[in-house]
Amino acid sequence: MRYRNGGRSKVCVSAMTKSEIQQQLHDNHFRFIKHIVYLSDLDFLHSNNGKWTAGQQLEHLVKSVRPVNLALLLPSFFLTLVFGKANRPSKSYEALVEKYKQKLTAGGKASAPFVPKSVTISDREKLSNKLHSLTNSLLRRVDSFSEKQLDTFILPHPLLGKLTLREMLYFTIYHVEHHEKQTLQNLAISNIQA
Repeated sequence: MRYRNGGRSKVCVSAMTKSEIQQQLHDNHFRFIKHIVYLSDLDFLHSNNGKWTAGQQLEHLVKSVRPVNLALLLPSFFLTLVFGKANRPSKSYEALVEKYKQKLTAGGKASAPFVPKSVTISDREKLSNKLHSLTNSLLRRVDSFSEKQLDTFILPHPLLGKLTLREMLYFTIYHVEHHEKQTLQNLAISNIQA
């Protein structure tokens, strides 16, 4: 397995194993949570040019991880019955991320169920704890699937279409990193303008 160091985390150039997926899910989500918890109240609520605040980024991630978590709780036969099975191999992490970036460049945005409401300082602890809990639960649920099942079962993604479980987990790994970068960029612009 070859790795490249693309910024903060090591990203696998070929397929990640289940344990590598779990490690990246853990590292990326807990780094984001730690970052959010230590922001000043002013930074937590700061919005630049109508962009989401750090608090809204946090709520968006809670809203995004929750359905993946719930889907992994469903019995295998139900996943197959409702969503079908993959008719192609899973994309690599890089290919999945590239597809997501292309969708965003083409104007793709979060659909209504994933758009955060206004978030206050008093929501920070509750939302941080919720993302922490959902991430831990997701890590445990991934254990119930074999490597083969990660490439067999599919789930719908509102922007990317049908994804294998492995691809959905890749998306979840990248998604938190993407929103952490957006949060940092929002704050960097704020500091430049100050």
